[in-house]
Amino acid sequence: MRTKIWLSPPHMSGKEQKYVDEAFDSNWVAPLGPMVDAFEEELSTYLNIPHVAALSSGTAAIHLALIMLGVKPGDEVIASSFTFSATVNPIVYLGAVPILIDSEVRTWNMDPVLLEEAIADRIKKGKKPKAIIVVDLYGMPAQLDKIHAIAEKYEIPVIEDAAEALGSRFSEKFCGTFGRMGILSFNGNKIITTSGGGALVSFDAEKISTARFLATQARDEFPHYEHTHIGYNYRMSNIIAAIGRGQLEVIEDRVSRRREINRKYRELLKDREEICFQTEPSERYLSNFWLTCILIESKRTGFDRERIRIKLQLENIDSRPLWKPMHLQPVFKSYPAYVNGTSEKLFKTGLCLPSGSSLQASELELIAGMIR
Repeated sequence: MRTKIWLSPPHMSGKEQKYVDEAFDSNWVAPLGPMVDAFEEELSTYLNIPHVAALSSGTAAIHLALIMLGVKPGDEVIASSFTFSATVNPIVYLGAVPILIDSEVRTWNMDPVLLEEAIADRIKKGKKPKAIIVVDLYGMPAQLDKIHAIAEKYEIPVIEDAAEALGSRFSEKFCGTFGRMGILSFNGNKIITTSGGGALVSFDAEKISTARFLATQARDEFPHYEHTHIGYNYRMSNIIAAIGRGQLEVIEDRVSRRREINRKYRELLKDREEICFQTEPSERYLSNFWLTCILIESKRTGFDRERIRIKLQLENIDSRPLWKPMHLQPVFKSYPAYVNGTSEKLFKTGLCLPSGSSLQASELELIAGMIR
């Protein structure tokens, strides 16, 4: 059997080793350190956002963002339904109530029309939402202009979950920089990786300062250990920040390569009318195409998503259904949801294809040939 083709494996550039060696040579192998400081500065420069806190995961970043927005037990927080569960889990950590919003067909992200309907309905019920978490799914920017206009109208802060969208842009501005706070992930399958890790970014210096304080067990300024707040062990370590510095040097190469893989899949499958792709709606959108995603019109072919996925699996090729919406997940199905059927259809007909930046041309052609 051939070597497995993974969906989105880590892709080391070789630039990481010099920073890791430097961290080892200086004996900075503990949490925090000069690599963390430098990684935060370099992320800040890349994203053109002044304040960055490097953390242990994107989930940790969402958790801290909600804490800093004052989310308490019983509060309601609006979130995209069509996402990974890590977007919604931190809401429940805090004893708050997720209000799940379905997708629109253009970007597959949060539907602005449903968002406004949900806000109006929650206010009518006596519960104004404390925050909105909008996701840039698979690297595709959401309709961020419309969502922010609605959020400003009702004075609700936005957290932008750009865990999958580092390097993506909306109206020439980087994803992750649109909300009150933005979330990044450097998990092993992301466009760049630190093996684990994430970041919280903001134009608000106080928010990032507070995030760093809470993320280091909320230790107060005393010579002994003094605590007046509940803290968390959420800071990034010096070693994985060293990996991140090397990865960040090649971020634009990685974005270009993922976009090229997406373009090549489209070219190889262009005559298959039964297959369509997640597509940038206009020139305002630039997706990193972290994953190339297709929809299969089974009524026209007799082949559904699962038959293709299983065929690829039998050939040792990794693929994955699109996210199962949170409002369909057993753990979240009891929470309020405002749905239009879009994400459910996407889940039933959609497939994520191998999209790693190390994917070889011959492998891509093999995958497309099997799908054809």
